[in-house]
Amino acid sequence: MFASLGVSVSMAQAPAAFTGPQADAGRAAYAANCMSCHQANLAGEGDALPLAGKTFIAAWGKRTTADLYNTIHNSMPYGRPGSLDAKTYASLVAFILQSNGAKPGASEFTPATAVKISTIASGTVPADIQKGIKPAAAGLRPAAGANTDFGGPPPNADNGAGMIRSFGQTVVGDIKDYQPVTDTMLTNPPEADWLVGRGNYANWSYSTLKQIDTGNVHDLQLQWVWAMNEGGANETAPLVHNGIMFLGNTYNTMQALDARTGELLWENRVGPAPSRPNYGGMRSIAVWGDKVYFAGNDAVLHALDAKTGKLVWSTPLSEVPGHNNTSGVLAVHGKIITGLTGCGRIPAKDHCYISAYDAQTGKRVWKFLTVARTGEPNGDSWGGLPDDKRAGAETWIQGAFDPVLNLTYWGTAQAKPWRRDLRGSGSGATNYANSTVALDADTGKLKWFYNHAPGESLDLDEVFERILVDHGNDKTVMTIGKAGILWKLNRDTGKFIDSRETVYQNVMASQNSVTGEPIYRKTIQDQKTDQWLSSCPGPEGGHDWQAASYHQPTDALIIPLSQSCVMMLGNGSQTYYEMPGTERNMGRLSAYRTSDLKPLWTLQQRSPFMTGVLSTAGNLAFVGDYDRRFRAVDVKTGKTVWSVRLGTTVQGYPITFRIDGKQYIAVTTGLGGGSPQDKPMTMLQNVHRPNNGQALYVFALPDAK
Repeated sequence: MFASLGVSVSMAQAPAAFTGPQADAGRAAYAANCMSCHQANLAGEGDALPLAGKTFIAAWGKRTTADLYNTIHNSMPYGRPGSLDAKTYASLVAFILQSNGAKPGASEFTPATAVKISTIASGTVPADIQKGIKPAAAGLRPAAGANTDFGGPPPNADNGAGMIRSFGQTVVGDIKDYQPVTDTMLTNPPEADWLVGRGNYANWSYSTLKQIDTGNVHDLQLQWVWAMNEGGANETAPLVHNGIMFLGNTYNTMQALDARTGELLWENRVGPAPSRPNYGGMRSIAVWGDKVYFAGNDAVLHALDAKTGKLVWSTPLSEVPGHNNTSGVLAVHGKIITGLTGCGRIPAKDHCYISAYDAQTGKRVWKFLTVARTGEPNGDSWGGLPDDKRAGAETWIQGAFDPVLNLTYWGTAQAKPWRRDLRGSGSGATNYANSTVALDADTGKLKWFYNHAPGESLDLDEVFERILVDHGNDKTVMTIGKAGILWKLNRDTGKFIDSRETVYQNVMASQNSVTGEPIYRKTIQDQKTDQWLSSCPGPEGGHDWQAASYHQPTDALIIPLSQSCVMMLGNGSQTYYEMPGTERNMGRLSAYRTSDLKPLWTLQQRSPFMTGVLSTAGNLAFVGDYDRRFRAVDVKTGKTVWSVRLGTTVQGYPITFRIDGKQYIAVTTGLGGGSPQDKPMTMLQNVHRPNNGQALYVFALPDAK
């Protein structure tokens, strides 16, 4: 690929310290462990960095082969670092060197081999690598569902730990007297139910239930546990309706459980196995009418009969191989609205979009592209790049909805590649990346957008939850992204109102007090590919997918935050370090008054928080962390009033519901939590948690005697 761009490069100067058979073995190992993320041509995408060509050599040319071995060993495969043997890691290094023009020699590469990479590799990508290696060429047979254009075969269905051997409906349900979910119920959810992913259309993650409160929470007891599929990213949010819990499990599995007892009512393993292991959790599902809806990680939208679990219809969200979905779905006015991810490949075959589908038939109703194209409004914000070089702007998180304004609010991710020097967009804003977009829920027409990080350059996207808060006649939308800046906008017009930094940051030098536009420090504006740059926060994010909660009685927005920094090289290579002033506390839970963004309290600890926050009228906020602890804090003080240690990392979105007068709290444990779990992993060597144990836990107070 590098050579085909017509870039002049120098030839490798000496035979490399690896053998031909080693490189061949590395090709097979790459196809089995790396290709689904870093692509068949080693060009990378998103978090999966380029491993061949100009960008790789610019970042790694001055470093040694031993450095490369250690980096791969300590960070790969994704979600399973260090899980391969030394011989396999050595063969992977050999294959990567060969893919950058290095020639094999007579001596095998070993972990101790330390040769400056630029002396043996030029960045000239061999023709067969430019075309993309195929599983068969790597000595592997393509598996069913393999995407041979953009990646290798999907992982084994059991992903090393689980027992999923086949897909399809395993238990057919027969739920009696199911009450269809109406638009009125979704607009004003019954107190006992949890009908929308974040509790309501405004994304509050708040419940008016108050049976469990600060005075009795210490009596909480485990009621039941449901073991979930092992493998895959577990970042789910169950829904509850009339005592029935609908649970999105990994491997595109949907289950219905008796929410009181944990009894399985039906199960449909729709499948397929994810093409990228430990990637792309199912972050929200939806109920409407007599159906349950979810978007599979393979970017297919499914509707299931809520009473039986039988598949009613399936609709592909995209015809482009490699697209994914993690945002989940939102049911509005008989339409299912969802996002799209996996749009970072260049040349871009298509761009990401937000789209809506008829809830009865699955037919697409509207589609809004999140990348402004040439000749379209805001299309001049990409520095003159052709449309096939405009990538990114994914929608990782479910949007919000205002029934009065009839607008749905979604956040978009950064442009790709992350760094503007590699992207070629100059100082262009790259609309509609890193933006809040307000769309007409019935037509998808854009009413307004606000770009929070024009020309973003360090993987600090602004894609996360949008929370709708009213103060009298003032209607606002609030959000916070990886840079840790809390934003407040007028949700009718998109006009900037206010902002506040929530964690230490050194990326923005200043901010326009009228428009809110951040100004990057000079070294970021002038960045070069071979230059290490400091970023606080790092791509773990000051805030990430773990949603904040709006506790309406106290006007407090309770936000899970992360505190770590990174030194980032031009190709995205990262070395993490402790955030200044944190005393090595990576986890932070902070509350802010939304009326004026005044800080109210902060709780800090070593382990990052890995769940969204759930707050209740019992003046409690529930949150879980990497170190297996699930806790309740007093919303007025931030003081921990109850905690319990669960099986592995507590991860996902806690919910609450009521059955026959009894309030329950539910939370999941899981792995594969994306950037907040994987990015700072090297800094958490003193925290030990099992690499399995994905489950759902349900708590309640003991029955009165």
